[in-house]
Amino acid sequence: MKIFKQYDLLIQVALIIGFAIAALVRLDATFILGYFVVGGWQLISIIIHIIKKWFSKKRNTRNYYQISISFLLLSVVLGLLLPYFFIVFYLLLFAAPFMACYYAWICYDEVYHKMRRPLYQLK
Repeated sequence: MKIFKQYDLLIQVALIIGFAIAALVRLDATFILGYFVVGGWQLISIIIHIIKKWFSKKRNTRNYYQISISFLLLSVVLGLLLPYFFIVFYLLLFAAPFMACYYAWICYDEVYHKMRRPLYQLK
């Protein structure tokens, strides 16, 4: 688990920084490709964490994030079907970079804080 989480975090950060730089250099639609690549990678990571039940306890930061992503995915599907929910796409256009950075921070916190201190689980 630890090796997967370290590579997952490394790939996330590399994708976020790489697409941010590429979008600033090229000044074209590269940032939209970055949305799908980074978001796809993070969605795969979320699914793996749910399947393996890594850090998915109730009242946990990751659990809250997974619930919010589930609602956003439902909103995207509704946005495709109903014209009134189309505003979700505009909101996600601006919120997605912050959400990607926040998810990377959640992974960083798990790798470098929660996994290093076994007494962290005791309260």
